[in-house]
Amino acid sequence: MSFNGEQHPGVQTPTADSAGFRLNHTMLRVKDPEKALAFYTRVFGMRVLRRLDFEEMQFSLYFLARVEEGEPVPEATGERTVWTFSQKGLLELTHNWGTENQADFCYHDGNAEPQGFGHICFSVPDLEAAEAWFDANAVEFVKRSDQGKMKNVVFVKDVDGYWIEVVQADRLAALGD
Repeated sequence: MSFNGEQHPGVQTPTADSAGFRLNHTMLRVKDPEKALAFYTRVFGMRVLRRLDFEEMQFSLYFLARVEEGEPVPEATGERTVWTFSQKGLLELTHNWGTENQADFCYHDGNAEPQGFGHICFSVPDLEAAEAWFDANAVEFVKRSDQGKMKNVVFVKDVDGYWIEVVQADRLAALGD
């Protein structure tokens, strides 16, 4: 028997019309792409799969992923664009040109009032090693794994103030009801 998902009020059975649908990416707006790219590539080991510039509308999109060693990625830009939009779990950083030059410019992180967007999440193989890595790279913590009511869950901030949850999957088996 295949897993059909947990059942809760409001859950409906998917129809054949949505067969093949998958979540491809989550988008965050960034003030300065150089700083954001440095953070996500260095601290979280992501790679830029594709940059798309839209000169008429004055913005750029950067699609990032944690590519596994040896995973084949197309070299040709058109093929890589198609491949990028067929992946799971990408991060899109959107840069509206000129924001990096505005000293007081910032985006709402979703956690200040009024709350909305909350966070993205990375799974790591060793939570203590990840915390040490964040300390070594001067990453700002919202919450460490030994703080608060939810142990074994870390929250850090990226350079734009967005929250990033960091978990070690095998420590979460007893989480929730």
